Amino acid sequence: MSKLIVFAAPSGAGKTTIVKHLMHQFPQLTFSISATTRQPRPDEQEGKDYYFLSPAAFQEKIKNEEFVEWEEVYAGQYYGTLRNEIARLWAQKCHITFDIDVKGALNIKKAFPKETLTVFVKAPSLEVLYERLRARNTESEEQLQKRMNRMLEESSYASQFDYILVNDDLLEAFAEAETLVRNFIGEAPRPQENEYPEQ
Repeated sequence: MSKLIVFAAPSGAGKTTIVKHLMHQFPQLTFSISATTRQPRPDEQEGKDYYFLSPAAFQEKIKNEEFVEWEEVYAGQYYGTLRNEIARLWAQKCHITFDIDVKGALNIKKAFPKETLTVFVKAPSLEVLYERLRARNTESEEQLQKRMNRMLEESSYASQFDYILVNDDLLEAFAEAETLVRNFIGEAPRPQENEYPEQ
């Protein structure tokens, strides 16, 4: 039986780095591509990074119940997981990995309770999280404060996840995540060569 492994976390907690590592260590995992209404960034490709939809098209899919989960993550910016995306990947006999928002993770668990493992990636503290975001130097102080407010809300859902993974030391977090996945899917990793994880 194919499984769903869902990682969620506040921005800066390191979930994307952990997911990339797991995808490298476990080639039997495949990544679920989310749909979004935001504009693609210069290095992003349709059908590889996201399915880019107009707000009207996204709303139509909501109306037709085509999403397993969806969320207005920021004002006017929607993200969601399409039912046909899960069906497409399960048809390939893959275990599916998700890197999504907190509420979306819990909605997937609700839709597929027996097949889903939810992991909340947590920074050692909110102060560490704030410093990680500031170090990116991509947002104003006002934008950072908005993110911090959202982080506080997201962190309140952590206890509803199957597992809380504290990302204090990255290598330890990698090892812990590998153990979680190996135990859940019942398969050992088959590592590929030349992995250079981002810090």
